[in-house]
Amino acid sequence: MAVPQNRVTRSKRNMRRAHDALEGANPNECPSCGELKRPHHVCPSCGTYNDREVIAQADEIDLDEDAA
Repeated sequence: MAVPQNRVTRSKRNMRRAHDALEGANPNECPSCGELKRPHHVCPSCGTYNDREVIAQADEIDLDEDAA
């Protein structure tokens, strides 16, 4: 069974964990609508990626009232 030879102090343990902190998001501005979005992802507000519409938005879809 693996047992440490010597105790790791709180100082050494925390120094090792110094690079494990979470970083904040890096949002970019969408070129078509101006909202903030994640880089290399589809814009959640307008549905465009790389200046192309890849997801049709709900307000643009014409749903039939009787088709429920």
